[in-house]
Amino acid sequence: MAASSSRMPPALRADARHNRDRILEAARALFAARGLDVPMAAVARRAGVGVATLYRRFPTRESLVTTVFADQLRTCAGTVDEALADPDPWAGFCGVVEKVCAMNVLDRGFAAAFLTAFPDAADFEATRVRAEEGFAVLTRRAKEAGRLRADFDRSDLTLVFMANNGINAPSTRAALAASRRLVALLLHSFRADVAGPDGAGAPLPPPAPLDLYHLPWPGTGA
Repeated sequence: MAASSSRMPPALRADARHNRDRILEAARALFAARGLDVPMAAVARRAGVGVATLYRRFPTRESLVTTVFADQLRTCAGTVDEALADPDPWAGFCGVVEKVCAMNVLDRGFAAAFLTAFPDAADFEATRVRAEEGFAVLTRRAKEAGRLRADFDRSDLTLVFMANNGINAPSTRAALAASRRLVALLLHSFRADVAGPDGAGAPLPPPAPLDLYHLPWPGTGA
């Protein structure tokens, strides 16, 4: 009897880990297909657990989202780090935009998570701030090199992500092809030689009032 009782806690811990893994797997699939505006109850149903079990593992939607997208965000920050090491600032700038947009085509929830502030998730927020600051450096370097138009604004990156997120294609292959085409067209428009030598050859309207990392987060469904 004593031996049997001593084995119960590890079994319970294994069961808890199993539930947590199922919840994360379900959330990843739903966020990838439908974005972040997915009811928590839908995640629980897909995972085959009760809503109460989900909330025991992830007390808030934010805690679930930041856990699901932690790896993708680290990959994104690593992409920015690699671009900063590229001696060609324009190539680095373009590479980040292309790779992040491709990531979002494969996972529709990623851009929303990337563009949302999570002040209670310290590690997640720190990684995103690192990516944000790195991209700001890339932008400055590309402008100083005379490759990026002088009137490019930080909010223009938000517009790129919003446009890319709107791609609706019948297959992943088609979506990736559409994303590559869209991003190539947008990056071409960002080139300094398109704007003219003084950046005034093709003037743009004023920047949109979009704060890159503090857009409203869609959905509060429970």
